Amino acid sequence: MTSEREAVARGFLSRAGVADAAREALAGDASTRRYERLHLAGGTSLIFMDQPPSVETQPCPPLATDDERRALGFNAMYRLAAGRVDAFVACAGYLRGRGLSAPRVIASEPPAGFALLEDLGDHLYAGLEAGGAEEALWYDTAIDALTLLHAESPPDLLGADGCAWPLLTYDDLALRTAGDLFLEWFPRLRPQLEIGQGARAEWEAIWAPVRARAAAGASVFCHRDYHAENLIWLADRPGAGRVGMLDFQDAVRAHPAWDLSMLLHDARRDVSPALEAAALGRYLAARPWLDAEAFRADFHALGALNMARILGIFARLIVRDGKPRYAAFMPRLWRYLDRCLADPALAGLDEWLARHVPAEARG
Repeated sequence: MTSEREAVARGFLSRAGVADAAREALAGDASTRRYERLHLAGGTSLIFMDQPPSVETQPCPPLATDDERRALGFNAMYRLAAGRVDAFVACAGYLRGRGLSAPRVIASEPPAGFALLEDLGDHLYAGLEAGGAEEALWYDTAIDALTLLHAESPPDLLGADGCAWPLLTYDDLALRTAGDLFLEWFPRLRPQLEIGQGARAEWEAIWAPVRARAAAGASVFCHRDYHAENLIWLADRPGAGRVGMLDFQDAVRAHPAWDLSMLLHDARRDVSPALEAAALGRYLAARPWLDAEAFRADFHALGALNMARILGIFARLIVRDGKPRYAAFMPRLWRYLDRCLADPALAGLDEWLARHVPAEARG
């Protein structure tokens, strides 16, 4: 943090009444945000979120055309919130209003990029021990939270604690931007790959119908990053509230299979085929009116798109941002992708990858 930004942050903390708190920097993620834990007198703690407002390209205006979004840049094309604090506050309020555990907002100054939040603790799913009945309980509860979240159609505009934020649809342009991250960045990580215009045209032909199904099924509030480093186990809370949620400010209206893929195809944690099958079965049992066969097909197709997206993001983090640690997650992603590709409906994608990204290049 620059000295100028630090001075502005101290002003916010003073206005929030926590100027005397001991400040502990927390590990960062792949975003431009930073977090601190504030240790208060009496042993309690809060979380300070700092999102400098000028380091991201603009988010997507609700009525922007595709051409206008392309002109604005990646965040608008992909419908990301650009780290906006008002997006976080509005989404947190919506989640809490459904009986789910998002942090309470103690104070916020969205124009400055600051928020003071309830501290949900450190029991991230990413650090919980794998295997056994406890792991099944954690994932059952995470599925129950999604079931509760998917029980109603969300509004177009979210509002809480004086903040409002539009809930935009994860539409064709956003989904294409997501999938094309693989084409743009994975060959930069593996320079031996040659993916020419013909291969790119085939890639687009494979994904266009998948994106159409995803956009047509966009009906629920989608956390968008519903994975083990953004979920906290809160054992003392009841029901689905035992799943604490973080990093949901990029939420969109999307197909319900998207967050299921984020949970069950988790780059940061092994989810066994048996656990995946049980969790997906639990979700479908809670929504018996769904066409289970069609939903599973969407889960596999969108799961494959999600894996391609994340592989592209991790390649970008390694190549552009100098963060080699993300290479360690890639073999797990390829294993999840192989699970999705077992669906015969994805034979075309399987064949494309065999020709253009052979096994030795996957890593």
